[in-house]
Amino acid sequence: MKAARELRSGKGHKDENFPVASFVIEARYRGLILAFYEFVRIADDISDHAALTPDEKLIQLDRLEAELRGTGDGQPEAIRLREALAERGLSPQHACDVLTAFRMDVTKVRYANWAELLHYCNYSAMPVGRFVLDVHGESKSTWAASDALCAALQVINHIQDCGKDYRNLNRVYVPQDAMDACGMTIDMIGADRSSPQMTQCLRKLNADTERLLHESLALAPQVANTRLALEIGVIQTYAQQIIDMLKTRDPLHERVHLNKWQIAGRGLASLTGGLFRRAGRRLFASGQISRA
Repeated sequence: MKAARELRSGKGHKDENFPVASFVIEARYRGLILAFYEFVRIADDISDHAALTPDEKLIQLDRLEAELRGTGDGQPEAIRLREALAERGLSPQHACDVLTAFRMDVTKVRYANWAELLHYCNYSAMPVGRFVLDVHGESKSTWAASDALCAALQVINHIQDCGKDYRNLNRVYVPQDAMDACGMTIDMIGADRSSPQMTQCLRKLNADTERLLHESLALAPQVANTRLALEIGVIQTYAQQIIDMLKTRDPLHERVHLNKWQIAGRGLASLTGGLFRRAGRRLFASGQISRA
C-alpha cells in the first residue's frame, strides 16, 4: 500500500481560498495550526484521489486516524500532528472529526436538504475553527459563532467548485430539495453555463450562506486574542466579498475567486478597522470613553 504522502495533490495552504495561519497569527501558534492543516490536506487528497477505489480510500483514512491516535508510525503528517498536540496537551478529536467528513466524501455524494449539508459541515469545517480556538486557549462559548463561520466558508467552496466536484468526483453538495424547488436537475451542474433554474438555486444557497456569515459576526468580539480576532475579521471580509461576487457571477462559466489585489486591499482594510474596533472596546470597557 502506498504511503499517504505519495497520494498528495500538490496543493498547499497558500492555495486555499481563505488564510491558513497567516502572518497575523502569532508565530507560537502557526506551527501547530500548519501541522493540523497538513494532516487534513493529505486526508482530503486521499478522499479526492482519482486512482483509488472507495475501499482503498477508507483504509488510508483509517490508517491516518490510527497513527494520529498513537497506534502506528508510518505517516509523517500524522506523527507530526500527534507530537505537536501532545506537547500542548491537546486532544486529536478535532482532526479525527474532520476524517469523518472525508469518509463521508467517499461514501455519500448527494445531500437531501440544508440540514444534511450542515451535518456534513459539522465534521468537515466546524472542527477546524474549534481547533484554532482551542490552540489559542479561547472559551468554548466562542464555538457557536465559529461554527457558523466555518459552515459558511465550506458552503462558499461548494458553490465555487460545484461544477468541478460533479464532473470530476460525481459529488453534489447542492441540496436536492433546493434543486427541486427551482426545477433544476443534477445534469445541469455539468454544463458550461448555469441554466436559469440553476442560477436561481445557487442564489438561494448563497443567500442562506450569507445568513450564516452574518451569524458569525459575533465571533471576533468574543475572542480574547487580538491577532486571532483580526484574522477572523479578514476571513469574514473575504467571505462576504466572494458571496457578493456569487450574486452576479456564474461559477460554471468563470472562476469566482478574489485576485491578489482584492486580497491585499480588503485584507488591509479589515485589519485596520479591526484594530480600531478592538481599541475602542478596550477604552469603553476601561471607562476612558463613554457612549453618547
